Amino acid sequence: MSTRMRFTTWRPLATAAITLLAAAFLTPAAAHGAPRESRPVYSYENAVREVVWVDTGLDGDSDGRTDRVAVDIVRPREPAAQGRKVPVIMDASPYYSCCGRGNESQRKTYDAAGNVVQMPLFYDNYFVPRGYAFVGVDLAGTNRSDGCVDVGGRSDIQSAKAVVDWLNGRARAYTTRTGTTTAEAGWTNGRTGMIGKSWDGTIANGVAATGVKGLKTIVPIAAISSWYDYYFAQGAPLYDSGPDWLSDYVDSPEARAKCAAVQHKLVDEAPRTGDLTSLWTERDYVQDARKVKASVFLIHGLQDLNVRTKHLGQWWDALAKNGVERKIWLSQTGHVDPFDFRRAAWVDTLHRWFDHELLGYDNGVDREPMADIERHPDQWVTSAVWPPHGTRTVTLRPSTGVQPGVGALGLRKGTGTAAFTDDPTLSETEWAAQLDAPTPDKAGFVTGPLSRDLRLSGSSQVTVTATPTTATAHLTAVLVDVGPDTVRDYAASGEGISTLTDRTCWGASTPGDSACFRETAARTADVGQTVVSRGWADLGTYADPGKGVPLTPGRAYTLTLDLAATDHVVPAGHRLALIVAGTDRDLIDPPADTPTLTLDLSRTSARVPLVGGADAFARATSGAAAATPYGRSPDGVGTPRHTHRIP
Repeated sequence: MSTRMRFTTWRPLATAAITLLAAAFLTPAAAHGAPRESRPVYSYENAVREVVWVDTGLDGDSDGRTDRVAVDIVRPREPAAQGRKVPVIMDASPYYSCCGRGNESQRKTYDAAGNVVQMPLFYDNYFVPRGYAFVGVDLAGTNRSDGCVDVGGRSDIQSAKAVVDWLNGRARAYTTRTGTTTAEAGWTNGRTGMIGKSWDGTIANGVAATGVKGLKTIVPIAAISSWYDYYFAQGAPLYDSGPDWLSDYVDSPEARAKCAAVQHKLVDEAPRTGDLTSLWTERDYVQDARKVKASVFLIHGLQDLNVRTKHLGQWWDALAKNGVERKIWLSQTGHVDPFDFRRAAWVDTLHRWFDHELLGYDNGVDREPMADIERHPDQWVTSAVWPPHGTRTVTLRPSTGVQPGVGALGLRKGTGTAAFTDDPTLSETEWAAQLDAPTPDKAGFVTGPLSRDLRLSGSSQVTVTATPTTATAHLTAVLVDVGPDTVRDYAASGEGISTLTDRTCWGASTPGDSACFRETAARTADVGQTVVSRGWADLGTYADPGKGVPLTPGRAYTLTLDLAATDHVVPAGHRLALIVAGTDRDLIDPPADTPTLTLDLSRTSARVPLVGGADAFARATSGAAAATPYGRSPDGVGTPRHTHRIP
């Protein structure tokens, strides 16, 4: 690890030489002697710490005055004194007081004057000495802000967009929450980058989808791209609660007293039937991807069962369609920040990304491979583009196999039927462990052992024609890599990481805000099979994905399930499997009935993105190949914990 990435406490240097050096590193890149990296030449200890309240122009809490959101700022003191302006890194969050940020659940703390002392995470510690301002925004209805939390709607997005507007001279801010003295942002050049994990990253997506001027880049980590898809999968409910629960979870005491009308709307317009309403349409950022002008550096765990990878797949594809500059990291973890699974490389890459996007440095980060993918725990590969060139969608077809109840998977259309009965007590883990045995709860279809590696890259779809015995039915489709492996244990506490006791430091510290964080290590599991992609749906949405209807028992229905994006190599000696079943325990809620469903195999198929296309599949499945011996437990990871997941 290079010394420029890790250091403990940076001590301010008050010399004329440092002033000249700072000027060199913050001047836009020039043809001669252009800087390639910002350096920690400014004092973090003496940084300006201030708070302003930005007027959103909304009155979400209906108290007769427009809502102001609290904006805590940490910025280097020296540039303003020299008459120079700095760019901004911003994290807009609902979690700064209620729940905390990062692996150590840090909250904002304040001094007696109300200025921020501790800003969660390492961003301010690391980037302020390098000539950036860091801005932490309390979303409307949270911490010290007015208004109401509306879970990804207009209020949430305007909370952050108004700040970008203020940084660019287009909105008004005040020095107090209720006063009339205005505050100007004369210290910034307005070039803003937004970053954040989960809900925070979701706000970055939503603000970028407004096309707001001045937002130059976003770094969404495990972020939502459509709130409907957070709560439902084609009509099938993913949780036993809705956005009203989440709003109440993060509301400030003042917001809870004023925001009953907003809470009622979150209940009334988000029915548990899974119908697509205008509330969900407002919270769909994918539909506005054409407005995105900011570059996007996207990070997601391929086993994230909180913000599932459908979010990254549909957002990435929409950005690609609209020519947005983009970069992506895909890990084996669940809902985990890259600071906690690839720390040194993350800090270095993020540093170079912001230097390029916000300072204009020609450091080559834009010419590096587009994608970094964790193939095994702590083992990473790159792709020049993602999905890779040569990726083609291949239609794989299930058929009856030699053994009754154990089907085959190949390129030829199958005949006959396969039936299963929904068992809400079982999950994808149990289904996958029983692929080679007929069981009444699933229909499984498996290739023979592959003779060469087969890479899936992108989003899949599974089309089924199913006849139910009841008026309600939910479906699950999963793709499985059948064979022994060591993977990050995404179903365990930590979702693929273990937190250690040792600390390393990533920036400058003050007595009230340490830049030192607990180290982590990969938490792994030996498995016999790995679920690599999943999708769920309510069969009642067969005619209209936005509205479910009762089914007629005995009638056949055709439905296409969208599976989550993935990038996974099924090694030679392993097998690729498709499972179709009912309720996936703890990942979707069961239907009102307990149906038996019969699949028409001639009208059931999986469209899978394979590098090399159909030829690659044909080569990998032709000829005899020996199965890889297990030599370890044939089970997969444990069943994910059933908890209230919080984005």
